[in-house]
Amino acid sequence: MEPGNDTQISEFLLLGLSEEPQLQPLLFGLFLYMYLITVCGNLLIILATISDSHLHTPMYFFLSNLSFVDICFTSTTVPKMLANIQTQSKVITYAGCITQICVFTLFAGVDDCLLTVMAYDRYVAICHPLHYTVIMNPWLCGKLVLASWIMSLLYSLSQSLMALRLSFCTHVEIPHFFCEINQVIHLACSDTLLNDIVIYFVAVLLGGGPLIGILYSYCKILSSIRAISSVHGRHKAFSTCASHLSVVSLFYCTGMAVYLSSAATHSSHSSAAASVMYTVVTPMLNPFIYSLRNKDIKRALKGVTMKPGNDTHISEFLLLGLSEKPELQPLIFGLFLSMYLITVCGNLLIILATISDSHLHTPMYFFLSNLSFADICVTSTNIPKMLVNIQTQSKVITYAGCITQVFFYIVFLVLDDFLLTVMAYDRYVAICHPLHYTVIMNPWLCGMLVLASWIIGVPYSLLQTLMALRLSFCTHVEIPHFFCELYQMIHLACSDTFLNAMVTYFATVLLGIGPLTGILYSYSKIISSICAISSAQGKYKAFSTCASHLSVVSLFYCTSLGVYLSAGAARSSPSSAAASVMYTVVTPMLNPFIYSLRNKDIKRALKRLSGRMV
Repeated sequence: MEPGNDTQISEFLLLGLSEEPQLQPLLFGLFLYMYLITVCGNLLIILATISDSHLHTPMYFFLSNLSFVDICFTSTTVPKMLANIQTQSKVITYAGCITQICVFTLFAGVDDCLLTVMAYDRYVAICHPLHYTVIMNPWLCGKLVLASWIMSLLYSLSQSLMALRLSFCTHVEIPHFFCEINQVIHLACSDTLLNDIVIYFVAVLLGGGPLIGILYSYCKILSSIRAISSVHGRHKAFSTCASHLSVVSLFYCTGMAVYLSSAATHSSHSSAAASVMYTVVTPMLNPFIYSLRNKDIKRALKGVTMKPGNDTHISEFLLLGLSEKPELQPLIFGLFLSMYLITVCGNLLIILATISDSHLHTPMYFFLSNLSFADICVTSTNIPKMLVNIQTQSKVITYAGCITQVFFYIVFLVLDDFLLTVMAYDRYVAICHPLHYTVIMNPWLCGMLVLASWIIGVPYSLLQTLMALRLSFCTHVEIPHFFCELYQMIHLACSDTFLNAMVTYFATVLLGIGPLTGILYSYSKIISSICAISSAQGKYKAFSTCASHLSVVSLFYCTSLGVYLSAGAARSSPSSAAASVMYTVVTPMLNPFIYSLRNKDIKRALKRLSGRMV
């Protein structure tokens, strides 16, 4: 239940690691870097264990679960911290704080229990090797992971419910970068005795219990290792649990250091700084510990991330282009060169116009200039290579060049997609909440929305590229396209592409339908608000502010849908390549014309710009 605070507390202030303004960019860059390493590193461990059949064992099943939990564990705290630094805000809502406590304690508990389960797994493997497969059967492994989640969920709910009964007065500043349960309790102005008792009792039970289990397992393991006569046998037995022992030591030592420092100084930033070790550093280092000290993981990661070991040593692909008829090549070259130059010049003019005209220094045109930059980059990833191939009468693209093209094409395509969604949200705020527009769409939020579009696009592109790197190719290396299109590459592979197809379709649904849903929701609200306007002139004026964006969105999604419908009908024919010209070349080329022809502000800015240039 919500606490009955006399002052109706609805939010807290997270003071973070430092309040010095000059340190904020450094902290932002450092934590963003660590967060991306944590996510990518643990994601690679998960992909390696899924893709390599040699790792389909209890030990690596638990490891993949631990990697998943580490991603979630870090994601409960760091993104909010980064958002606060970027927006120069320290605020977290009461509901957000309680949610963060609940989710953080849940994943911390699962992390702890999984380390104990992994210690038991190593105990069975070393002390009872002949019965290992019988004891550690899939049913038991599933039950152990499920038990970890159930215990942690109950612990998390108990902590959250105990926090909900607290009352808070005026002092709502938390000297931490996230809502740490002990810090929140110390801010309460009601009696916290029951909270303290529950916290310490559960901490001993769920902290000391797993630790005792780990220590008991390793006592038995050490006893068994000592009984082995040969030095080589001892080394081999110990090496199977060295990585786990390193992770356990890192987790418990950093956790203990945090609580020792918090016991010494409850309200200082030293506790927050110490907690960085087990909330951020430990999850970041875990993939490195397992990959550096484990030959099986090393081998699996090479299979995921390194160039496949093809029998024919594939080093290049052949891009068949739009047509193989020699008489059509000059026409195609001239046509695509013209479209590329128009695209670059048109979008560059939009960017220059928005920069040079102070009247266009608004969120709408800030997003438009970013969209124009993304459009230039999308087109530049494939057209120049196509033009070079036609001019040199060569169809070759190197393996490295193809993978690079896949990576950058996906990055900028996803950026395009999310920027259109952000622009729809901007129009929604402008039309549905005009009086609060400048407050809501402040420069920091605009910067964060663009940054979020990049952050989503880069990891997704990296994931797709790494998945493509694990594919093996035999003799058929002809791509019936004018650039390295991911689907065409996957269909050329002679290795198992099930995992690639699964990841691609799942990500396409998530990153394709998600933004589209956001756009449709924004426009449903916009249409509802426009219909509520009484005068016809008012309706026309409101609709005209989003007409250009609506045209671009329709063009982008209709052409994309057309491509994938044609690809579904004929995957290996040039018809798919011809259809893809629409959203890879035509749409970026038309965007500047749509915005300049239908927008008086852009027209005026372009006239001023051309006047200055003359």
